[in-house]
Amino acid sequence: MPNNNEVILKSTLTCPECGHKKTETMPLDACQWFYECKNCKTLLKPKKGDCCVFCSYGTVPCPLIQQDLGSCCPS
Repeated sequence: MPNNNEVILKSTLTCPECGHKKTETMPLDACQWFYECKNCKTLLKPKKGDCCVFCSYGTVPCPLIQQDLGSCCPS
């Protein structure tokens, strides 16, 4: 987790189907509910209880979760 108010914007997504890893920049103002694996073309969706694909398959949770706001999806 970042220190103080530092937010990490890069997260490495790992495909659960083929294991392919790809580092992506996370959006600051929107959920990313879908991500297509660049290797096997599997469409990743958040796991139950997670708000986005970065929280489910990334090395770093999304920016709003990092800031302890509870959800990355604005109401």
